[in-house]
Amino acid sequence: MQPRGRSKRYKPTWESLDSRSTPQWFTDAKFGIFIHWGGYSVPAWSPKGTYAEWYQYWLQTKSLAGNGNFNGKEVYEYHKSTYGPFFRYYDFAKQFKAELFNPDQWAQLFEQAGAKYMVLTSKHHDGYALWPSKEAGQARDFPWNSAEVGPKRDLVGDLAKSVRKTDVKFGLYYSLFEWFHPWWKNDKQRYVNEHMIPQFKDLVTRYKPSIVWPDGEWSMEAEQWKSKELLAWLYNESPVGDSVVVNDRWGKGTRHNHGAYYTTEYESGLEAGHPWEETRGMGFSFGYNRNEDIEDYSSAQALVLLLADVVSKGGNLLLNIGPTAHGKIPPIMQERLLQMGEWLQINGEAIYGTRPWEKPYQWSEGKREFETEDQVYLGSDYILKQTVDPARGQAIKEAFFTRKEDNLYVIVPNWPKEKLVVDSLTVSEHASIQLLGSEKNPEWEQEGADLIIYPPELPVDNSLSDYAYTFKISDFR
Repeated sequence: MQPRGRSKRYKPTWESLDSRSTPQWFTDAKFGIFIHWGGYSVPAWSPKGTYAEWYQYWLQTKSLAGNGNFNGKEVYEYHKSTYGPFFRYYDFAKQFKAELFNPDQWAQLFEQAGAKYMVLTSKHHDGYALWPSKEAGQARDFPWNSAEVGPKRDLVGDLAKSVRKTDVKFGLYYSLFEWFHPWWKNDKQRYVNEHMIPQFKDLVTRYKPSIVWPDGEWSMEAEQWKSKELLAWLYNESPVGDSVVVNDRWGKGTRHNHGAYYTTEYESGLEAGHPWEETRGMGFSFGYNRNEDIEDYSSAQALVLLLADVVSKGGNLLLNIGPTAHGKIPPIMQERLLQMGEWLQINGEAIYGTRPWEKPYQWSEGKREFETEDQVYLGSDYILKQTVDPARGQAIKEAFFTRKEDNLYVIVPNWPKEKLVVDSLTVSEHASIQLLGSEKNPEWEQEGADLIIYPPELPVDNSLSDYAYTFKISDFR
C-alpha cells in the first residue's frame, strides 16, 4: 500500500529510480559529519595511512592497504603481541562500553560546528550493530549488537533522539556486506534475502533516517544485492520515502552512475552537474586510530579551504570523526569542529544554500598539477599546496566562487594586501561589495573586463579568522 500523500510510485528500474529528484535540503546543506564507531574503536590501531576500522580484516587476512609500504602482517603482529594469540576480534565487543557517551553533548557539538547533517555507522563491515538488531546474531553463536553486548544500550536510538532536538539532520551508514558472516562466505543470496534486506528495513523503519548511506557494495552487482527492489521499497513504502536521500553505493559499477548523489573518498572531488559528496577523516583513519599524531590531523585552515573547494564545485563535505570506545569524541576532533563552526558563523552564507558559479575558482599563473607522492588516498594537504603553501612555480587557487540568487561570493585563502583582481567579472553599476564579518565595506572598480576589490583594513584582533575571507558581491549582474 502506498503511504498517503505519496505523489509518485517508483518502479525497481534505474530509469524510474533515477528520475526521483534529490531533496533540496541536501543540496543546500553542504557540510555534514560522518561518525565511525564500533568494536574497532577498542584496539583503535593500525599503521599510519590505513583505516583502523578495517582492523578485523587486516587481522584475519594478514593483509594491509593504504598510503605507505606494508608487509601485510602489521596488524596481526600488533594484535598477537598486545592481546595474545587466542584473543578474537569478537571479544572486543565486551570492552566496547561507551560508558562516557553523552548523545546530547555530541548533538550540541555537531550544531556548534555548523553541520547540517550527520551520518552514523549503524553497522560497519564487521557486522556489529549499534542497535538491537535481531539479525546481527544470525548464524553466529554469540550476540553481536550494542544492546546485548558492550554498552547494553541502543546507541543509534539514543543519538537519534538527541540530534533531533537540533536542526541537524540524522543519517545512517549501513554496510551491505559483512566480511566474515557465515552466510556471506558460503551462501551470498541467503545472506541478502534473510539477513541484509530484513536488517536494512528494520533500521530504516525504526529510526527514519534523513540519509541512507550504504557501503561495501563492490563485491556484487546491484541485481544480486536486489538494490533496485530495496530502493523501490525505500521510496514507495518506507516511512521516509518522500524525504530520504541516498548515495551511489548500491552495487558494482553504480558509483557515479546511480543514486541521489555521488560519492568520492579522499579525492579532490567532482565537477559534475549531479549532486555529490566528498568524504574523508580529520586524521587519516575513519575509525579512531591511537597511532596517529598531531601532524597526521588536518589543520582547521585545511578543513575550511577543503570545504570551500568542494562547495565551489557543487559538492558537500562529509567530514569524519572517530569517537573512542568510551564514547568520547577526542578533543582534537572537537577543536577542529568548533573552529570550523566559528568560521561558518561569519562566512556560512557563502556556503549554505549556494550553487556553483560559471567557474569554481580562479587560478594564478603557474603549473596547476601538483605532486601527490603516489598516494592511494589523497591527503588534505593537497588544498594547502593549491592555496597557501605552493611549491616553487606552482599555481594557486586565488579565489573560490559560490552563488546564491543575485549574490556572488568570493572566498580568498590569502588576504589581499593591496587589491584583489577577479578575472573576467563585470558587475552591475548597482552592485555593492562587503567583507563578511566586517563593518567596513571595501572599495572597488571595474577595470576593463576585470573587477578590482580594494580590501579594508583587517580588525586588530583579526576576528574574521585567518583561514579564509569572503567578499560578497550583491546585485552583481
